[in-house]
Amino acid sequence: MSAASRGMRSTDWLALALCLWILSSVALAHEGHASPTPSATPVTTEGGTRDARSYFTDTVLQDQNGRSLRFYEDVLKDRVVLLNVIFTHCNDACPLITRKLREVREALGEEAASKVTFISLSSDPQNDTPAVLKAFAEKQGVDGPNWLFLTGDKAQMDRVLARLGHLIPSPEQHSTQLIAGDVANKRWSKIRPDAPAPAIAQRLQLLSQPLAGR
Repeated sequence: MSAASRGMRSTDWLALALCLWILSSVALAHEGHASPTPSATPVTTEGGTRDARSYFTDTVLQDQNGRSLRFYEDVLKDRVVLLNVIFTHCNDACPLITRKLREVREALGEEAASKVTFISLSSDPQNDTPAVLKAFAEKQGVDGPNWLFLTGDKAQMDRVLARLGHLIPSPEQHSTQLIAGDVANKRWSKIRPDAPAPAIAQRLQLLSQPLAGR
């Protein structure tokens, strides 16, 4: 395969944008009802990561430790990731899903979990300061090096969430859909949050495995 064919064409990113828009369209609403059958459905495209920075943007956000991180270069680039959206004063879905993802990390085991970065993005940046996110992460028992809780000003978060198909009019209306991705190889999966933790862990393990011939 030539370098050019491995590179990501603008049409590839349009396909990815469409995939992520579909994710947001079919995602469970924060206050909606779960469908009875859990699923972990792959959304796969081919190609490399040329222009990935332009698509995801290098919007500067802050993590729970107050560090400034560029969204593509410091958070996504060359990583296997699991993204979700939360707000810390949520009393139902957000703590439950965070605990589910803690179970996923435990199901992966220490070695496999070290290859996955969990990324929780705030849908309520006006209230979710780094210190508030830090307290939430500690309360949920997930404050660690491979789990980033990200916030910023509203314009910054709107920009990032829009790229992920999660731009919403209010914090409570955020999607509970999980997005798993092998960023370098542009392999993405939408995962329902009610899927069993071992099934989600298995999907992440598959995304962590090198592609044949690369």
